[in-house]
Amino acid sequence: MTVHFPFQNSYSALPDSFFARVAPTPVAAPRLIKLNRPLAIQLGLDPDLLETPEGAEILAGKTVPAGADPIAMAYAGHQFGHFVPQLGDGRAILLGEVIDKNGVRRDIQLKGSGPTPFSRRGDGRAALGPVLREYIVSEAIFALGIPTTRSLAAVATGEHVIRETALPGAVLTRVASSHIRVGTFQFFAVRRDTEAVRRLADHVITRHYPDLLQAERPYHDLLAAVVARQAELVARWLLVGFIHGVMNTDNTSISGETIDYGPCAFMDAYNPAQVFSSIDEMGRYAYANQPRIALWNLTRLAECLLPLFSDEQEKAVAEAQDILGAFSETFSAAYQAGLRRKVGLFTERDGDEALIQDLLDAMAKNQADFTLTFRKLGDAAVDDGADVRAQFMEPAAFDEWAGRWRARIALEPQGPAERQAAMHAVNPMFIPRNHRVEAVIQAAVNDDDYAPFEELVNVLAKPFEEQPDYAAYADPPLPDQRVLQTFCGT
Repeated sequence: MTVHFPFQNSYSALPDSFFARVAPTPVAAPRLIKLNRPLAIQLGLDPDLLETPEGAEILAGKTVPAGADPIAMAYAGHQFGHFVPQLGDGRAILLGEVIDKNGVRRDIQLKGSGPTPFSRRGDGRAALGPVLREYIVSEAIFALGIPTTRSLAAVATGEHVIRETALPGAVLTRVASSHIRVGTFQFFAVRRDTEAVRRLADHVITRHYPDLLQAERPYHDLLAAVVARQAELVARWLLVGFIHGVMNTDNTSISGETIDYGPCAFMDAYNPAQVFSSIDEMGRYAYANQPRIALWNLTRLAECLLPLFSDEQEKAVAEAQDILGAFSETFSAAYQAGLRRKVGLFTERDGDEALIQDLLDAMAKNQADFTLTFRKLGDAAVDDGADVRAQFMEPAAFDEWAGRWRARIALEPQGPAERQAAMHAVNPMFIPRNHRVEAVIQAAVNDDDYAPFEELVNVLAKPFEEQPDYAAYADPPLPDQRVLQTFCGT
């Protein structure tokens, strides 16, 4: 039987200036590493057929399936604040779009599938390590309930890619609501192609925000909708200690999904200034800077949309500023509500924000593990809190805070068991610890051993469950296991 992809492509029907038509470059000996079977079923694909050699050839880009219309998308972007007028998919090729079982249109894209007209002298390939990292972290983010691109498959190519050394090559099949970015709008705006900006905005509204089709001011409302989704997305990142690492405008999705898992990482010890990315030397994309950068990126989107707002520049700018002004309130509301849930508060009272900030300050001062402090705080709702105290270098700092916290939760009618359950439902036990991810990658790259990868993926699929047999995966790194820097996957 032939692997069937029920493609219904819309982006490739846009004008040729939006993309370059290019086929994946065949690879030597594709071998399936991992297929995300539940996601395949969700997409209307046959996982059994995808696990055959024919399926591996499609997922590696060696064979192009019927109905595909392979393209590399054009976009520009601000990279660490510096504008690059032409970036585009330099090592990714969009095979096409399918309608999933929920009626949602989803892109199916190959990352590491060979050079495109946007490769800028690159080889268009991907090394095995970054492919495994994106598979692990994107699926972990999905399991945490955060909007994200997904990973359908990882395939070894049987070839090496040359970076600082020769590394095994791989291809990731990425699934997204779309791959349209702030940088996609910038690509046309910098060329003063207002008609293309309008065409792109209309496509985005139809695809992602169809309730705006009949709106009186659809382009204003589009900006407002993207602002709201980005504000809520970044709040969710902060609530689980996630650091994107490379929040360029070309990595800011118009659909509101987390996209591009390059030098991303989860914090161990809480530190608002934490940076892992080796290329973020100035801390532009540090943990606590992420809301500010999201607003900066959205401001760049607003600049692109100004010609669609009004022919009068001053009027258009004022209207855009008004819409952007909602970001801080939307972010703060989402973030503070999430923090209240994390500390087990069912209601909102004066003083809650200060109480929670005092905990965060004590965590930072005492190098408390972000994930385990909140998880063990849930247990403190039913016990004496010994496990959460142990996260603090000076447990007395927690004791002082805990007294005020207990007085606050006593004002609510919920019992200890109900509070613990509610807290455990939002405070994960398991995150992709950097040292675990690196250990998995090393086993695969050095020993061709994928058992650790499989086990980690399975543990992270159930982040809120205790999983006693895998309790060690919740442990922070020992001093000699700490990962101090993460690297871009290019």
